[in-house]
Amino acid sequence: MQNSATKKIIAAIAVLVVVVGGFFAFTGSKHSSSSTDSSSSSKKMSLKELNIQFVPSSQADTILAKAKPLESLLSKQLGIPVHVSISTDYNTVIEALGSKKVDMGFLPPDGYVTAHKQYGAKVILQSTRLGMKDDNTGATTDKLVNSYKSMVLVKADSPIKSINDLKGKKIAVQGATSSAGYIYPTVELYKKGVNVVKDSTLVQVKGHDQGVMSVLNGDTDAAFIFDDARNVVKKDQPDVFKNTRVLYYTKGIPNDTITLRKDISSSDSDKIKAAIVAVSKTDEGKKVFNDVYSWAGVTDSKDSNFDEIRNYDQTMNKIK
Repeated sequence: MQNSATKKIIAAIAVLVVVVGGFFAFTGSKHSSSSTDSSSSSKKMSLKELNIQFVPSSQADTILAKAKPLESLLSKQLGIPVHVSISTDYNTVIEALGSKKVDMGFLPPDGYVTAHKQYGAKVILQSTRLGMKDDNTGATTDKLVNSYKSMVLVKADSPIKSINDLKGKKIAVQGATSSAGYIYPTVELYKKGVNVVKDSTLVQVKGHDQGVMSVLNGDTDAAFIFDDARNVVKKDQPDVFKNTRVLYYTKGIPNDTITLRKDISSSDSDKIKAAIVAVSKTDEGKKVFNDVYSWAGVTDSKDSNFDEIRNYDQTMNKIK
């Protein structure tokens, strides 16, 4: 009798263990599955693809070839297709961001300010570069900087000896939203009594390398270029530094931006930013950024970094 009761108790305990164990196994599995799903969904992008546009600081077909590897590098990070294209000029990128044809643009500082003002575009990163030596060699320092200069380039044997000599001359410039290729030198020369908009002939070219070449070829008397765009053409023009000289350097300009269109979610913005930072630290990514724009890397940015650009724009609006 006692043995029978004991057996019944043991059997009941066994059933209870199986039931409880099964319950915890089920709930544990459910919790694990839920956690996995949550983790997986947190990595997903709302964007189905990322469309990026660059501005042509040198010949567009050359820039596109150098920028193309960014498609696969970013796609691996984000898990969505990435498409790279080259615009005809700065304004084209700005308009594409406003019309949602492009999600991200590599814009110069003034281009960003315009895109932010007109369409609410938001800056997520700025470039870093190695500083330039002001010794007419195009050599860099070993220090990373968050600004760069514009310079006025002339031929080495040019009769132009001072900025006052630019009056009546032909000057190669970039588009009207180019900080280095138009705004900074125009504003600073204006403050020094030289109104190139009124007293010189401005010839727009596409790419700072084309500005350099226009001076070398004698098509223009001077060019507004970033410091030092001569490095872009040095391979094909090995005597470019010997045959040209710098007439004027501007003050520092905030470095170029990586800018997103207004309505990309904060979550996607954070993922894109993290992906770019990660890519910029790889050998392949470093090569792309250096080949395309001579960037050494990227760093955090914010809108207030460009208040100085806005001050230059206000002066630019007065120049006629």
